[in-house]
Amino acid sequence: MSSDHGVASALKRSDLAKLTGCNLETIRYYEGVGLMPDPPRSPAGHRRYGTAHVERLSFIMRARELGFTMEEIRGLLSMVDRGSHTCGEVEKRGRDHLNVVRAKIKDLQNIEVILAETIAKCSGSDAPECPLLNVLSDSAVAKAD
Repeated sequence: MSSDHGVASALKRSDLAKLTGCNLETIRYYEGVGLMPDPPRSPAGHRRYGTAHVERLSFIMRARELGFTMEEIRGLLSMVDRGSHTCGEVEKRGRDHLNVVRAKIKDLQNIEVILAETIAKCSGSDAPECPLLNVLSDSAVAKAD
C-alpha cells in the first residue's frame, strides 16, 4: 500500500464510499478510531481523499471480511505503516487468526450437531411440549445453578 496519505485529490467521502462499497458512516468510524488517516482538506475545508485512502480502506474492508478484529487490523496496518515488517511477522499474525477461525468453525459445528439432534426430536405438532424450548430452558437453569 502506498504510504502517501497526504496527497489530496478530488475524491469526496461519498466518492470514496462508492469506489470501495463502504458505508459513509463506517468510513467516519474508521477515521474516528484511527484506522483511516485524516484526509487533507481543500482550501474550502472539504475532505479530499486520494488513492492511498482507497487502498487503505480496501485493505481494512478485506481484513474485516476475513474476520480480523479491529485491533488485529490496527496491528497489521501499523506493520505496513512502519515498513519494517517481515513476512514471518505477518505470517504469525495470520496463523494466530487462522487458529481463532478454526476454533470458531469447530464451535459452530458442535452447535449444528446439537441443534440438528434437538430439532429432529420436535414433533411439529400443536402440542405445547417442545424439545428445542426444553433444551434452551435446561441450559439457562444449568447456568444459574
